[in-house]
Amino acid sequence: QGVQVERLGVFAVLKEPFHGKDYSISVRRPVFQLDISAVGPQHISYHDEIIPDGVEIEPLNYRQLSQATGISLIEVQRCVQETILMFHHLLRDKEDVSFAFKNIGVLTYEDEFLCTRFYFSCITELGNEAHLIVLLQT
Repeated sequence: QGVQVERLGVFAVLKEPFHGKDYSISVRRPVFQLDISAVGPQHISYHDEIIPDGVEIEPLNYRQLSQATGISLIEVQRCVQETILMFHHLLRDKEDVSFAFKNIGVLTYEDEFLCTRFYFSCITELGNEAHLIVLLQT
C-alpha cells in the first residue's frame, strides 16, 4: 500500500523476504520513491527505490488530511503544493534541506544526496517482530 504525493514521489510499504543463516522471514519495509521527473534537477544523487507493480498506490487524500488537521480543504491543498514548490526551488539551488513527515520520517537533501530516514516508530508500527532487520535494510 502506498501514497503518492503529486510532484514529489510515493511513500509505500513493501513486503519482502529476508533470509538469515538458518531462517527466512517476511518483513514489511517503508520506502520512498522520488518522482525525479517532477523534481527536475539532474545533480541529485539518491538511492532509487523501485516500487513493484501490484502495490496499491493512492493519491494523497487532501480531504482526509483536512479533516485530521481541522484546516480547510483549500488551505491544505495550497499548503502541500507550496511546500513541494519550495522544496523544488531549494533542490534546484542546491540548498541543504530537510522535511519531516510526522510519524513517517525525514526527507533530507545534503551534499547533493537525497535520502529518506524513517523513524524507528514508523518501522515498529508496521507490526513487524523483525524491525531491527528492517532498520538495517532501510
